[in-house]
Amino acid sequence: MTTRSNFSVSRYAPDRGAVARLTARDSVLRRLDWPILLSALALSLIGSLLVWSATRGRTELNNGDPYYFLFRHLLNTGIGVALMIGTVWLGHRTLRGAVPVLYGLSIVLILAVLTPLGATINGAHAWIVVGGGFSLQPSEFVKITIILVMAMLLASKVDAGDQLHPDHGTVAKALVLAALPMGIVMLMPDLGSVMVMVVIVLGVLLASGASNRWVLGLIGSGVAGAVLVTTLGMLDEYQINRFAAFANPELDPSGVGYNTNQARIAIGSGGLYGAGLFNGHQTSGQFVPEQQTDFVFTVAGEELGFIGSGFILLLLGIVLWRACRIARETTELYGTIVAAGIIAWFAFQAFENIGMNLGIMPVAGLPLPFVSYGGSSMFAVWVAIGLLQSIRVQRPMTA
Repeated sequence: MTTRSNFSVSRYAPDRGAVARLTARDSVLRRLDWPILLSALALSLIGSLLVWSATRGRTELNNGDPYYFLFRHLLNTGIGVALMIGTVWLGHRTLRGAVPVLYGLSIVLILAVLTPLGATINGAHAWIVVGGGFSLQPSEFVKITIILVMAMLLASKVDAGDQLHPDHGTVAKALVLAALPMGIVMLMPDLGSVMVMVVIVLGVLLASGASNRWVLGLIGSGVAGAVLVTTLGMLDEYQINRFAAFANPELDPSGVGYNTNQARIAIGSGGLYGAGLFNGHQTSGQFVPEQQTDFVFTVAGEELGFIGSGFILLLLGIVLWRACRIARETTELYGTIVAAGIIAWFAFQAFENIGMNLGIMPVAGLPLPFVSYGGSSMFAVWVAIGLLQSIRVQRPMTA
């Protein structure tokens, strides 16, 4: 007998008596999940202060304008919130019909990175320079596309009432569609994004009710793929050095281990209450590289201390908790899978980012959701919040 994951999907049998429309008494604003929205907004605003502190004295980055990164981060947040509103207005069910177009567009964008249009930033050839100082990292949006395309396939027959679980053929098709963009992103190489995508696929499979054989097979394939990539020399030297520094923190502390060592010094110096915003010696002395992006958590650790850093973790926890609640309460498998993919994405990326700041995870070049500076990342996570809100807003109401 085929074993299944612990996620029950029996509740996804179609409810023909469900009323999907919203009434005047039950408006969109009332149905929004306000804790997740306010927590995400608070994270973005705290991030703007941390980014400002990390960059206000970096004249080589801000062109002599100490407010440059602050205004850009706030602008990115504003655009992200607008994208969230647009996503809720369109609805995740409408986007379900547009998934093939979105998938094709994502493939085109990541392929464009491999052409002369692509640019190398911080060692990764994963960007498209749009112009006017703006750049686009397509792999951030591929995370959303993978979630949507897999959810569309895996939930199609279940939500129609034809099956209780996705069959093996459907699971295989979903994995192939996910593997194609992941393979292209690996060619950049953008190892950090691929790691997140693998975790997303795993979370989606667990939520779909697919056979545990697929889950175990994916884990085995991931291990085999990591060995193969290393053996064939597909990783750049800087990526190999990052793993070497993680395995041995004392290895070349002024070279490959510099980032991690300085990050740990900054966080450790903050103590319980921190040195105060704009008063961190490591931050103002510019000892930690990429402090506005990958290592923004070090600013929180040094200047806000354990309490301030803990508050950031609390807000991230609220986002994940409310997302789990949305996944549990929806009456369609499609919505549950989308929410589960977003949960896996946010949880792993936050853990990896904070972990590499603390030295307990290898440096992988992943931003801290909502907090790190970066337009593509900010836009993607707010679209994800929009999808979660849409799933909650469009829950069928019983008559």
